[in-house]
Amino acid sequence: MPPALLPDPAASHHITARIAELADWRGQMLAHVRALIHQALPDVIEDWKWRGVPVWYHHGMICTGETYKTAVKLTFAKGAALDDPSHLFNASLDGTTRRAIDLHQGEVIDAPAFQTLLRQAAALNAK
Repeated sequence: MPPALLPDPAASHHITARIAELADWRGQMLAHVRALIHQALPDVIEDWKWRGVPVWYHHGMICTGETYKTAVKLTFAKGAALDDPSHLFNASLDGTTRRAIDLHQGEVIDAPAFQTLLRQAAALNAK
C-alpha cells in the first residue's frame, strides 16, 4: 500500500492561483466544483500535478480538474466502477477505468449527484 498523501499547502495555493489566473467562466467553474469537493469530502487532499492540473485524493485519487479552452474536465480515476444514475459522466465513456465530466460555459452541475459520485469514489478507494 502506498504511503498516505499529506496535505501540501503549496498545492492548494497553486489551485487558488490557477483559478484567479483563468479569470473567466472556467475559473468560476473550477472554484465551484472545488468547493463541492470540499463539502462532500472535508478531509480531501489537494495536489498539483503534471505542470498544472489540480488533483483531489481521498484514500487514493478521486479526480483531476483540467481546464481547456471550452471545458472544465473532471476525470474520475475509477469512474467506470461508479454508479452514475444521473448520467453526469459525459466524456471518456469508452475506457474501462476512467470516466469524465466535461463542463462547458453556462452549464450547471447537479451538485448532489456530483457529491454522491465523490463519496462513492472515496468509499471505493477505502476498500
